[in-house]
Amino acid sequence: MFAYKPVAVAVSLLLLTTACSEAPQSTGSVSTTAAETAVVTAAEIQAESQRANQLFEKIFMDGVMRSPMYQSYLGIKDNQDKWDDISDEKAAEEFAIAKENLAQVMAIDADKLDRQTYVSWLLMKQRLENEIEDYQWRHYNYPVNQMFGMHSSVASMLINQHRITDVADAEAYIARLNGLPTLFEQLSENLKIRAEKGIMAPKFVYPYVISDSKNIISGAPFDDGEPSVLLTDFSKKVGHLDIDQEQHDQLLNAAQTALLHAVKPAYESLIATVQELEQQADTRDGVWKLPAGEAFYNNALKRTTTTELTAAEIHEIGLQEVARIHDEMRGIMQQVGFEGTLQDFFEHMRDNEDFIYPDTAEGREQYIADATAFIDVMRGRLDELFITKPKADMIVKAVEPFREKSAGKAFYQPPSMDGSRPGVYYANLYDMASMPSYQMEALAYHEGIPGHHMQLAIQQELEGIPSFRKFGRYTAYTEGWGLYTELLPKEIGFYQDPYSDFGRLAMELWRAVRLVVDTGIHAKQWTREESIDFYVQNTPNAEADARKMVERHIVMPSQATAYKIGMLKILELREKAKQELGDQFDIRQFHDVVLANGPVPLNILEQFVDEYIQTTLAQ
Repeated sequence: MFAYKPVAVAVSLLLLTTACSEAPQSTGSVSTTAAETAVVTAAEIQAESQRANQLFEKIFMDGVMRSPMYQSYLGIKDNQDKWDDISDEKAAEEFAIAKENLAQVMAIDADKLDRQTYVSWLLMKQRLENEIEDYQWRHYNYPVNQMFGMHSSVASMLINQHRITDVADAEAYIARLNGLPTLFEQLSENLKIRAEKGIMAPKFVYPYVISDSKNIISGAPFDDGEPSVLLTDFSKKVGHLDIDQEQHDQLLNAAQTALLHAVKPAYESLIATVQELEQQADTRDGVWKLPAGEAFYNNALKRTTTTELTAAEIHEIGLQEVARIHDEMRGIMQQVGFEGTLQDFFEHMRDNEDFIYPDTAEGREQYIADATAFIDVMRGRLDELFITKPKADMIVKAVEPFREKSAGKAFYQPPSMDGSRPGVYYANLYDMASMPSYQMEALAYHEGIPGHHMQLAIQQELEGIPSFRKFGRYTAYTEGWGLYTELLPKEIGFYQDPYSDFGRLAMELWRAVRLVVDTGIHAKQWTREESIDFYVQNTPNAEADARKMVERHIVMPSQATAYKIGMLKILELREKAKQELGDQFDIRQFHDVVLANGPVPLNILEQFVDEYIQTTLAQ
């Protein structure tokens, strides 16, 4: 999974996934550009394209500058003493701005744009249209939950994104601590508005939120324990400043005062609100329970998958893929001489210590070395598969101890924009049993090369692309590519170890089951227990993994459908190109079509591929 912080930092949960996965409302062809018409001059094309790109950049940067939190994620310090405004009034302002921006975009003469700018125009237009259309669903999210939420993201942002390189940075950190009561008042109001509308998370969510919140206000100066996470972070950062002891002590005292008199009451008030809501919550899990829940879920699926697939169609695709992958797994059972049922083989793979690295420093070092070796071998074969390759390097690292307990199993961090910092595939080695060796190869390809590094590093290095596209993300495209690149190496002879190939299939199976269970919960009214049981019966993963995934489905409806739908679309388009081009098909050119335009919705990707096919046939 790619670790990414979306622009709409204040918007969590359901609309977070939809805001990052805009499904186009227009079906305009990317090939009908001014560059292909003889009636428009080159000068006109250049002038209108320049005007459009300036507008796109202004819309993006104006949005960034309205979000102090996203500024911090981008390394901008202009408003780092502030938090975002997450009030309903601010949402209404953003709605009005979106309509104004759309009017300006529509004033651009699309017939006078070069091809790349026309694609940008389509994407910006669709993004704004979706934002406007989705305003009706703005309350259809759970602002605090076990996956994310403002209660945890403020601490995470201060620790991971708020750099302190001088006294002004430290004072801005303290200002943010003092600003928490206002932010959390807005958060509590948002929760109450949703409760009045009948939009509440199931009862199991609230203890997670309460526990996480209490953890942040545990330790000094809140009690007599070890320094709290925020005090530890602030002290460490200020300790690196070149200032005298008196100034250091003043800053530390100011931070402790803010923690006691602003942070603590803010969290205590939020906890009280969450405890009150917990008493009102029920155990129904799917969004079908919400007012107009079916319409909301259908819209969420459209945004996440960037397709017109219905819940019933996605559910059936999932069932078919589960059956297909099970058959392939039975073939591996025969290959390794295992006797018994597929369930027996799942149990064998789940409990076999031979597939677990030692829970030692040496075991962790060996895991990183072996994962790096897989990527290095794959790196040597890239010329067979790709024309465009990233300039930035990538490395494999273990997740740092300070966040390994809560971090995901594996994720990718893109390189810095200037390429000075490499892309990083992070492997979470906190629990070695959850990182079996038979899944290592597929994980390395997905997160590293030829997966997210090929995709996201190239995206950042593209020239002539406006910022909103460089920083944009369509989950079905991004994660679809990641899953596709687990299969791609097998097609050129990798996964020689049958157990490693089983690991690849196990990871693909996990994503196929997601299609079944997400739609099962939200469209077919499956219970949490039924959903967990489907994972346990159909995958080799442990029940604890199944429980976590089902809880993720519940609070992030539609999000997990993106992976398999995206992969299947890429495979479908590749097969289409192969069939129509025959001997003219070049896998390297196909991959360039997919990667060299940055992230796009799947139907726009299909238009790119159709254009590639027609252009190649005409040669």
